[in-house]
Amino acid sequence: QVQLVESGGGLVQAGGSLRLSCTASGSIFSINAVAWYRQAPGKQRELVARITSGGITNYTDSVKGRFTIPRDNAKNTVYLQMNSLKPEDTAVYYCNALLGLSAGSPLVDYWGQGTQVTVSS
Repeated sequence: QVQLVESGGGLVQAGGSLRLSCTASGSIFSINAVAWYRQAPGKQRELVARITSGGITNYTDSVKGRFTIPRDNAKNTVYLQMNSLKPEDTAVYYCNALLGLSAGSPLVDYWGQGTQVTVSS
């Protein structure tokens, strides 16, 4: 069974750091673009950061200079390194990935279960 498994959320004080992990497990042929989204209470889900299979990254303006999205292809894992956290970063963070399940097959969109990040002031 193919799935995305997230970990690393928790409670941290403002100014602190957290690293989220998103690991693709199961029978996977390829991992294309991977993104992190977040959704705060009462707000729409928003794109936080994205990395392509070629390593090109983009970030929403509010996290530029504070968050990075490195990937470890050998481990089928993408991280979200979050530094200088602010209370407004509090949200449920979701991993999203386009996965190829076999050679030549269309890419399939997968979502993780979400992990809570809470930043206290």
